Amino acid sequence: MALDEALLNWHSSGAIPPTIRFYGWNPATLSIGYFQQLEKEINMEKVKEKELGFVRRPTGGRGVLHEHELTYSVIVSEQHPAMPASVTEAYRVISTGLLEGFKELGLSAYFAVPESKQEKEALKNPRSSVCFDAPSWYELVVEGRKIAGSAQTRQKGVILQHGSIVFDFDVDKLFDLFHYRSNRLRERMQQQFLKKAVAINELREKPVSMQEAVHAFKSGFEKGLGIILEPYTLTAEEEKEVQQLAKDRYENDEWNYKR
Repeated sequence: MALDEALLNWHSSGAIPPTIRFYGWNPATLSIGYFQQLEKEINMEKVKEKELGFVRRPTGGRGVLHEHELTYSVIVSEQHPAMPASVTEAYRVISTGLLEGFKELGLSAYFAVPESKQEKEALKNPRSSVCFDAPSWYELVVEGRKIAGSAQTRQKGVILQHGSIVFDFDVDKLFDLFHYRSNRLRERMQQQFLKKAVAINELREKPVSMQEAVHAFKSGFEKGLGIILEPYTLTAEEEKEVQQLAKDRYENDEWNYKR
């Protein structure tokens, strides 16, 4: 999370061009959205019992268990000529890269747009603390089920969008990490989740590897956004800045537990 924020800062100052990053998590980590209420929503005893990392993202959205997945981030100026001013339309443009990436993996993904009044109201009042359980504008869908969860923030004139490309769900483990009014409600929500969300390996005969996923989504973003991606390695000074930001914010209980 510190590196995502640092990339946003560096791009805002003109130090780096628009950037796309792919990464994983060690240890497996629960991330929660900037606005989520920790005590009300998250079962921290289970997070610690399962020896998971825990962090509050700088972006909105709901809880995500980062485990069997590829995570991506896109950092680009709001003034970029290819970026619409509208948040939802910018989300659609960026997510075109994801769409093409899923196609590279042989999946027939498409954008789903909430149309009915009921679907639009669900956007304003999500019933679940779990990311993949809630609808969003231009969410990516395969066979009617959500296949990618993304979140966005805009700071210092820069868009940061990042999200999860999930290979496999451990649904019992995921749902252990949240509070529910009753066990019956949890069971119902867990059953609904399985109807609404899907992971890549559920749709493929051959499981996807991290290397294959990185290659597919690198190609997908290049095709979807009409760009060419070039490798970038942090300098020692940049690495030091990221480590300091992590220490001051994302490894700090005051930030992670603040709501």
